Amino acid sequence: MTDDDSGPVELDGRSLTPEDVVAVARDGAPVTITTDARERVRVSRERVEDVIESGEPVYGLNTGFGELVDERIPPDQIERLQTNLLRSHAAGAGRECTREEVRAMMVSRVNALVAGYSGVREVVVDHLVTLLNEDVQPVVRSRGSLGASGDLAPLAHLSLVLIGEGEAILRDDEGPMRVDGEVALEAVGREPLSLAPKEGLALINGTQLTVGLAAMLVVDGERLLRAADAAGALTTEVTLGTTATSDAAIHDVRPHVGQQRSAAAVRALTADSDVVEAHRNCDRVQDAYSLRCLPQVHGAVRDAVAHLREAVTVELNSATDNPLVFSAEDADDRASGTDRAAVISGGNFHGQPLALRLEYARLALTDLGAIAERRIDRILNPNLQEDHLPPFLAPESGLQSGYMIAQYTAAALLNECRSIGAASSDNTPVSGGQEDHVSMSSQSALNARRVLENVRRIVATEAVCATQAADYVGNAEDVDVLAPTADRAATAAALGNGTGALYEHVGQFVPPLEDDRVLDGELDAVADAIASGGIDSVVVPVLEAGDEQ
Repeated sequence: MTDDDSGPVELDGRSLTPEDVVAVARDGAPVTITTDARERVRVSRERVEDVIESGEPVYGLNTGFGELVDERIPPDQIERLQTNLLRSHAAGAGRECTREEVRAMMVSRVNALVAGYSGVREVVVDHLVTLLNEDVQPVVRSRGSLGASGDLAPLAHLSLVLIGEGEAILRDDEGPMRVDGEVALEAVGREPLSLAPKEGLALINGTQLTVGLAAMLVVDGERLLRAADAAGALTTEVTLGTTATSDAAIHDVRPHVGQQRSAAAVRALTADSDVVEAHRNCDRVQDAYSLRCLPQVHGAVRDAVAHLREAVTVELNSATDNPLVFSAEDADDRASGTDRAAVISGGNFHGQPLALRLEYARLALTDLGAIAERRIDRILNPNLQEDHLPPFLAPESGLQSGYMIAQYTAAALLNECRSIGAASSDNTPVSGGQEDHVSMSSQSALNARRVLENVRRIVATEAVCATQAADYVGNAEDVDVLAPTADRAATAAALGNGTGALYEHVGQFVPPLEDDRVLDGELDAVADAIASGGIDSVVVPVLEAGDEQ
């Protein structure tokens, strides 16, 4: 069962992208495992079995966990050990993860397992693939991970369904239905697993909640940046600002990649604008920073998101559980194991490579919201706006409040973004002091996603206000007449290639403001258009055409 017609995503442990995660998590694309990846899984399992047969005590295979690492587990209790691990670690809290969050966890977990270093049986991978392809959503609590030893609690809740425990959500034509794990497996033709040595630990040791959230954040963040460039470019036009500050000459002598891309976006979006051309030789010497420094600020945010993408791409194709299983010839002879297999206990589950970049992206996105909020104020504020615009875009200012409170909400959302702390700067030792430095990476990811959602609404507010302000551009020649233009098609034609397209698209949700009305629905609709790719559909073709010139 899938919502996507683009075909399955192939998982090979080496080439998963953030876009693939979104396709599976959000769009319902099915997954398949490559033949080579299946062979790596089988070889890795054979190595685990070789070590088990040797009787050597090896962490994760026949010992306790965390502080209990020195406790040797009898052979007849190893299966019980793995089951107990899932049960005891399913101690999460907070809201339940959404469908897309759980599916992002599952697809990234499968891809990590098929890298071939985790030592699980092929049947474990196949159970997870079945859950994904049949749209079975394990019920996962979102809080409880410290981002070291992996996202233990969320992954334990997810993995319980594989052994017929926990809860899951099934979907059919009648809607979602909550059932226990055994019923969920029966519904898709699978038997509950009896976990073999190493498998419980392999299922819950990893950064899958963190990296799944981060993968979606990268894709959503890049989409948000394109919308912010477009909204900022439209604001520049309707406030009679100059686009000369996006001239390539300026940015070529300070060649930060993101800055150059944002400047190029403004040039492409405002190309062929009659509005820009009409005031090319006006008396204004400089625009305010929120207009003039758009490429520099948006570009810096773009670089931060690119920095996160780099780490996410590596992490999606990494083995992040512990211990990891190698060929004996590929490992140091100090490793546990046999002459055929080596088991090495390390710290690839530690989420710091993602946590720090998530904090950077969170701060950067907050600043994207900050500059957008300042541009909203320039459109609305009677002490700052141009003469052709009525206060707060209200046709009868005083009697009407127009978009005044929309800016209040943007300011409130921005304050919330600024008040969120840096989760990764905290450290609370656990497991009797054995795990004495943790990353808090999953909380960093949850915080960054919360900021992105707030900033998306701020950017949507700018797009709405700029669209309404565009209706008054025709008044620039006669400031005694502050009335919205009746002909929106003519206004769109007077704007730039991209800004005109944005104006028309936003106009589908936002009629001209003739009297005060309830605004939250139209602001939500534009935010949803940013999230769903609706804004991208009209902006990206213009940007791509600009790249070709």
